Amino acid sequence: MPSVPLKQVAVHLRPQDNVAIVARPIPPDVTIDNAGKSLKTTTRIGMGHKLALTPIKKGAAVYKYGQIIGFASKDIAPGDWVHVHNVSADAFERDYAFCQDCPAPTSAKETRTFQGYDRGPERAEPYRYGTRNYIAVISTVNCSAATSKYITQRFHATDLLKQFPNVDGVVAITHKSGCAMQYDGSDHNQLDRTLAGFAKHANVAAYILVGLGCETGQAIHLVQNQGLAQLSFSRDASRNAPPLVLTIQECGGIAKTVEAGVKAIAELLPRVNEMRRTELPAKHLILGTNCGGSDGNSGVTANPALGVASDLLVAQGGISILGETPEIYGAEHLLTRRAVSRAVGEKLVERIKWWEWYTGIFGAEINNNPSPGNKEGGLTTIYEKSLGAIAKGGASAMVDVLQYAEPAKAKGFVVMDTPGYDPVSMTGIVAGGANVCVFTTGRGSVFGCKPSPSIKIATNSPLYHHMIDDMDIDAGVILDGTPVEVVGKQIFEEILAVASGKKTKSEINGVGEEEFAPWSIGPTL
Repeated sequence: MPSVPLKQVAVHLRPQDNVAIVARPIPPDVTIDNAGKSLKTTTRIGMGHKLALTPIKKGAAVYKYGQIIGFASKDIAPGDWVHVHNVSADAFERDYAFCQDCPAPTSAKETRTFQGYDRGPERAEPYRYGTRNYIAVISTVNCSAATSKYITQRFHATDLLKQFPNVDGVVAITHKSGCAMQYDGSDHNQLDRTLAGFAKHANVAAYILVGLGCETGQAIHLVQNQGLAQLSFSRDASRNAPPLVLTIQECGGIAKTVEAGVKAIAELLPRVNEMRRTELPAKHLILGTNCGGSDGNSGVTANPALGVASDLLVAQGGISILGETPEIYGAEHLLTRRAVSRAVGEKLVERIKWWEWYTGIFGAEINNNPSPGNKEGGLTTIYEKSLGAIAKGGASAMVDVLQYAEPAKAKGFVVMDTPGYDPVSMTGIVAGGANVCVFTTGRGSVFGCKPSPSIKIATNSPLYHHMIDDMDIDAGVILDGTPVEVVGKQIFEEILAVASGKKTKSEINGVGEEEFAPWSIGPTL
């Protein structure tokens, strides 16, 4: 059998890489020509997995993206399958080289626009410019979660929304926390910050708060701690009034609270419906990025393409947020080099060190992060996963590092400290102001996050076609020769279209209301 050129079956990302990423499954005993050198596969290698191109001695580094992704735990021969059975994630020193490769700011030659909502000067950025027009029912504690859901369900049962076509919906923001935590402690204040981020969110035109009445997370603490006020309307003379708070114990039980909540929404609807989309510059977009159900092609196709779109938005003057700190681990030295200042770079390193401590106190290791699905898709170590994950952040300068759910105010590319778990990560990013999200997946995540629309990018074409009702864009075409830049521009155009009102697949499927998941970092008391 004649040899097969490497480029027909795999992607060799960097000249210094000693592995290539398989673009389609390769059976055993296939002879592959790599620049005049022959190698033969020793076993079947699946799509997204790695093929050894050169001998790798035990203890030697394995390179992908021109970076270390692990170390050979046994001798590896050319043609071998490279994965968890012969690679380990040993510790190694990284050179942070703060600001060494910080790129110069760029500006777009053409100002792009989208059709969005300007909430007016009373809304401080990043919560002024929206892409959707929701009413939110926000539960302060899990004890009022069911009641909050009953309010929205009772409202939807009335079919009243059809009379108000400019309202995207009424969404219940519920969660499992709000009590059994240290009063005014780190968990309490972080939950307040997260709930406030959704209450103030530019995609939320109006909201009500629903509590039980005796919880630790009292509504008054949230309102005063986060400066919440009734959101302003064009004809609202009491725009500095406190928000409407319903507590089950004060209302007299669930049924009376639901009745009061439905009445409050009915009163809000006409004013929310008056709001209209208007042409706004793309600099008012805040992009939230995330990857979930990743595979070995995530860092080859969808994530780099999203990085191109991220850079295009930053060039417009917008904000792009990268989260999932445990999935930056091992690649943080590439971001510190892009920091605009040493102080910004050190903020990221401090978060990395905190995660080492945090996981350590529970006897866990960050390298446990790649899930069984990630590994089945070809990801071997957290270093490999991280190097692919940070590609979502493009090549722009890192201008800030934010706490979880902290408002994103600095224009440009920023990092937010979030866990790698998708719902928790995206909850923080949306709370920070992201008014449109892009989510890449190689295994098939169906994530949505109301009130912000979530665009799904498939990393490979088989997944895209298999889950066509859930995927918005196929980045797998990159494996067939379409340039990353072309797909990146396609993603950017989709961001503008979705920001202007085009529904994503997750919105069409009604996904995004159950995924609100604030990060709880402390003990449950």
